[in-house]
Amino acid sequence: MSMHAYRTHSCGALRLTDAGQTVRISGWVHRSRDHGQLLFVDLRDHYGLTQCVIDSSSPLFAVASGLRLESVLTVTGKVVKRSPETVNAKLPSGEIEIQIDELIVQSVSETLPFPVNADADYPEDMRLKYRFLDLRREGVHANIILRSKVIASIRQRMIDQGFTEFQTPILTASSPEGARDYLVPSRLHPGTFYALPQAPQQFKQLLMVAGFDRYFQIAPCFRDEASRADRSPGEFYQLDFEMSFVTQDDVFAAIEPVLAGVFEEFGRDRKVTPPPFPRITYDDALLKYGSDKPDLRNPIVIADVSEVFAGSGFAVFSNAVADGGVVRAIPAPGASSRPRSFFDKLNDWAREQGAPGLGYVVFAEGGAKGPIAKFLDAPRLDLLKKLSGAGEGDAVFFVCDKKAAAAKLAGQARLRIGNELGLNAEGEFRMCWIVDFPMYERNEDTGQIEFSHNPFSMPQGGLDALLNQDPLTIKAYQYDIVCNGVELSSGAIRNHLPEIMYKAFEIAGYPNSEVESRFGGMLNAFKYGAPPHGGSAPGIDRIVMLLADTPNIREIVAFPMNQQAQDLLMQAPAPVPMERLRELHIRVQLPPKS
Repeated sequence: MSMHAYRTHSCGALRLTDAGQTVRISGWVHRSRDHGQLLFVDLRDHYGLTQCVIDSSSPLFAVASGLRLESVLTVTGKVVKRSPETVNAKLPSGEIEIQIDELIVQSVSETLPFPVNADADYPEDMRLKYRFLDLRREGVHANIILRSKVIASIRQRMIDQGFTEFQTPILTASSPEGARDYLVPSRLHPGTFYALPQAPQQFKQLLMVAGFDRYFQIAPCFRDEASRADRSPGEFYQLDFEMSFVTQDDVFAAIEPVLAGVFEEFGRDRKVTPPPFPRITYDDALLKYGSDKPDLRNPIVIADVSEVFAGSGFAVFSNAVADGGVVRAIPAPGASSRPRSFFDKLNDWAREQGAPGLGYVVFAEGGAKGPIAKFLDAPRLDLLKKLSGAGEGDAVFFVCDKKAAAAKLAGQARLRIGNELGLNAEGEFRMCWIVDFPMYERNEDTGQIEFSHNPFSMPQGGLDALLNQDPLTIKAYQYDIVCNGVELSSGAIRNHLPEIMYKAFEIAGYPNSEVESRFGGMLNAFKYGAPPHGGSAPGIDRIVMLLADTPNIREIVAFPMNQQAQDLLMQAPAPVPMERLRELHIRVQLPPKS
């Protein structure tokens, strides 16, 4: 029987039990080491690495020693047991090597722009331009495989929960999701444009109106926005799902086992919050953690201590409180043993953030020290201890400002103090739901009332709330899943009633005519019997980033763009020839060179 042209085994398959066999493997030259009489060549493929060896007496020795790294070879030879002192315990194939009898060079590599067999850091633009080489490196290769396995696992878990996968259009109409759409000109309808979907939001709701009950999709989403470390410019993927006849609790119960399960399956023994995940209201999250994306690995809880300073001798704070400001306390457990420099450094950091500094009180040796302690009498100090939960040996830092600004700085200080004191739980995935988001917010610049989240959410209290409540006090059935301070998804119970939809948009300044022109399809559908429905859309990229333990999305996407939204490998975006533009009835008018 003739041997396969390229391989009888992969480079990761051979073991001691194969010794004595004649085999053939193909792969890339990972390393080559010349020991004078012997030349060792490590051959690598998708599955692993096998050491091959050739003796200087072989007629092929000259060819083998002239091989450039990353050239592609086919090697035929006998599997032999390595001597005990040469066994490589790190490699599954480390007990054997192949004695090269035949060697065919399938493809010669040019000199490499950067080495593939080392994990050194290279400029990102270079890595992206030669992404096909970068993907040969062990770490990135493993991340892309991880991503594939995570998606397969999510898909199976959703199907097991009774969800059906659907595809929704990529060429669609423009929608106000909040970011800019990518537009695609229509040749057949001059002067008109399709948009790439920022999310399949309207389609998934229409599938519910169509009676499909439980939908999901690993959906690409397109947004023409600047890059962030945790979000690709251009495109990203989400686990989009929607369910009919459900309350908020039903949505949580359906998705929690999917997420917890995936984090347990791929988390490499890191601890995962067991369902049901804790629920924190939006208002509580801003108060206690200074963020609507709280990292619960950090045990510090912020407290409102405005009443400690109201009418106190510390005029800076008491005047601010009288003027509607708040004082937030960030406890620092065990910080009394820290040197003065610890406190000074935090103070300098707060100044860099534009604050006047971080005042503090230290509870030690039965008393209170620090720049603010002398302004607080015993009853006030006792109240401070009670409200902040601080005790002997702890310090408490203070932030004083208007509510939103105080929450933000206190939240940053909480994270910083947690890091400095080494308080964060390591090796854990801490999940929570943030619930009861406000339906509306006031735009600081224009004073207008705007949607603060998804405009298609059901307001708590329904039409009655929209008609009779101050819009800024209305909560929505909206919720985010947060893991270790990363927002994995936002979702909502949707508004399925046309009259509520008209009113909700009217409050945000949209006349009925505009609602009809922009969401005519969905609005019209709601007039023909719509079920109560809701869902969410956890970000695939962010889940994989957390599992791979990288803060950079470009490490877990096979062919990412750079931060300027350019694909350096394929050279996109690029100009197109004039005749193509003419077919599309488009003329390009570039901004004047400044």
